Amino acid sequence: MNYIPRQITPLILRAEKYFPVVVITGPRQSGKSTLARTIFPDFREYNFEDVSLREKVADDPKLFLDNCGGKVILDEVQHIPDLFSYIQIAVDHDEQRRFILSGSNNFALMEKITQSLAGRAALFTLLPMSLKECGTYSNNSTEELLCNGLYPSVITGKRPSDLFYPGYYSTYIERDVRQLRNISSMNQFKTFMRLLAGRCGTEFNANALATEIGITSPTVKSWLSILEASYIVFTLSPYYANINKRLTKTPKVYFYDTGLLCFLLGINTADHLENHPLRGAVFENLAVIELLKEQYNTGKSSNLYFYRENRGKEVDIVRFDGISIDLFEVKAAKTFHSDFTRNLKYLSDVLGDKVRDSVVVYDGDYIPPSVINIRQLTTKY
Repeated sequence: MNYIPRQITPLILRAEKYFPVVVITGPRQSGKSTLARTIFPDFREYNFEDVSLREKVADDPKLFLDNCGGKVILDEVQHIPDLFSYIQIAVDHDEQRRFILSGSNNFALMEKITQSLAGRAALFTLLPMSLKECGTYSNNSTEELLCNGLYPSVITGKRPSDLFYPGYYSTYIERDVRQLRNISSMNQFKTFMRLLAGRCGTEFNANALATEIGITSPTVKSWLSILEASYIVFTLSPYYANINKRLTKTPKVYFYDTGLLCFLLGINTADHLENHPLRGAVFENLAVIELLKEQYNTGKSSNLYFYRENRGKEVDIVRFDGISIDLFEVKAAKTFHSDFTRNLKYLSDVLGDKVRDSVVVYDGDYIPPSVINIRQLTTKY
């Protein structure tokens, strides 16, 4: 299968006309380099995963920038933090120069951009492919979509999912973890990853995880921050408003890709997933990440939350644009039941006129009013 166009492309092309630096962040293997190379074919490309190139540039960043050309793609640029200051000088000296920077370590990259390139850079996040982007692939069974995931290498058939995710974990996740933190026991970290996957879509309890693994709560929080920085997991905050209710204050944890999530859960095939007790959590993860991709692919930041009262009333996704609220209740069932809408109706009454839409997202074909199939999520909402 050939290159699949990415939804974010027009925004990046437009930004390049107005900003000397365009930054594309996102998980490893999400297609950042391929996207940049495809839409900027006349740019020279340098990949700082190449250790010899990295060492050469680190020795003399100015010499490199003087000779690399006026239009440049720099992949995994966070490996050379000193380069950012020289890029600032270069674009200030020559407003015609253009740099496309990519990176998979959000914290390190954003810190340097804030310090050196504020006002000079347009920032974008490219996640694994969305159902909207991957076309006929989205016609696969729901279990296949969830288990195989949506990384470009899997969708295009370049690598089968059962080979991709073990390699992805050992090649990227463990390596990045070692670079970011001096972890004494990788076995404990693997246990942490497996337990975190098992808690997908639930409120994050660092103390409980620490006790189960045999480490400290600050260590658990530190490891979570590594995974967030590397675009492996993200947290969804509870929605707060002037509501006279006792609300939870603990965020939920989700994974950026359900294929990696299934790998960590030990789910190897679609058949295995079909009757797995965590199928509902994996399905909910897909709905959340699809809405997040839609935000990022249209140049916006996350506006997703969840709602949960201490007494148990809960709505899976609250999307707030600053004025109006959309509510989404996610159900993995293939058969619709009228009680799916119960919590939506409750929260709609609580929030009143702020609510624009309330929708059930489920896995069936029968589509009554205010109900959609998971594949319709970002085409209708």
